[in-house]
Amino acid sequence: MEDLRIGVIGLGLRTSLALAAHRPGKGSVVTALCDSDPAVLKRQAGRFEAEYLTEDYRELLDRPDLDAIVVNTPDDTHERLAIDCLEAGKPVYLEKPMAITVEGCDNILRAARRTGTKLYVGHNMRHMGVVRLMRDIIRKGVIGEPKTVWVRHFVSYGGDYYFKDWHADRTRTTGLLLQKAAHDLDVIHWLAGGYTTRVNAFGDLMVYGDLPRREPGTPRPEGWLKDFDWPPTARRDLHHVVDVEDVSVMNMRLDNGVIAAYQQCHFTPDYVRNYTVIGTEGRLENFGDGPGDTVKVWNTGPAGYRGEGDITYKVPAAQGSHGGADPEILAEFCRFVRDGGVTDTSPVAARMSVAAGYMATMSLRDGGMPYDVPALDPELAAYFDNGQR
Repeated sequence: MEDLRIGVIGLGLRTSLALAAHRPGKGSVVTALCDSDPAVLKRQAGRFEAEYLTEDYRELLDRPDLDAIVVNTPDDTHERLAIDCLEAGKPVYLEKPMAITVEGCDNILRAARRTGTKLYVGHNMRHMGVVRLMRDIIRKGVIGEPKTVWVRHFVSYGGDYYFKDWHADRTRTTGLLLQKAAHDLDVIHWLAGGYTTRVNAFGDLMVYGDLPRREPGTPRPEGWLKDFDWPPTARRDLHHVVDVEDVSVMNMRLDNGVIAAYQQCHFTPDYVRNYTVIGTEGRLENFGDGPGDTVKVWNTGPAGYRGEGDITYKVPAAQGSHGGADPEILAEFCRFVRDGGVTDTSPVAARMSVAAGYMATMSLRDGGMPYDVPALDPELAAYFDNGQR
């Protein structure tokens, strides 16, 4: 089996995905790199065996020696780049979120169907051990039928990862209730077996709105991804535009009747996702979200507080970035490019996570007014649910 030849657009924070795709002799090899910053392009090139480097992504689209494209660029560029790749006939791995509006997602889906080119969206949490473990527990009926899901997302590095660059600008992301939460909303939908139809949300810019910012055009400080200030109010050198919320809470009703809630805070001392799923015969909750951490189930009762639970599961060991999810999702993408068919990730689910996050952001900025989530064209949904055949 010859290696798939992959081109990568964007060599920033998600270069780990490109590295996961670069497996010479084992199925895929990165042979072309693109980044609009020539310094970044030169610095990252040494990590690959890429034969072709460019600052213009369009130069990759006409190359017959590329079998697929990985798009790792900022969120506001996803729609244009994905559609251009699809129209050029290049199967595309599009990093999440699919786009920053519902319309943008639907435009991408329509382009994929119109061209017949394969579209894959990088919701790598579906390949994280803790998520797959919770999914397996639910599928086995250990807690009965899921009825409600609660998620708390503690983001200790929020002031560094999300408020020192373009993430802090709502014109680039819509907001972190879409950008950051898209992962968790997708997981909620996957665990609960349905999609959000109605939302409301509250949130605010409570901490980072008044902290010192850099002048426009000023580069991020050296070591910004390694040196973290504490407490959050000690942070400096924020992006010159900061107008996204740093704390938010969101309520959801799903199409199967499940009620869900999501909470996100960017100034906590720890970084972890905590999921609780309550079914008709018990509940599960994760304690830590990486390899070696635990998921506990309580399915006897009634009783008072029991810290140990009835069953304790261990998140399996894994290798690679994001708890082993990046190598797994790139392997699935390569299989999809070669063979097609249904995958664990889903362009429809990716669109629905954006739609829920987008409408929740509209609700948040409208005083918590409930909003309905726009439905997806049933014919489009059927096309992707059938493996894009």
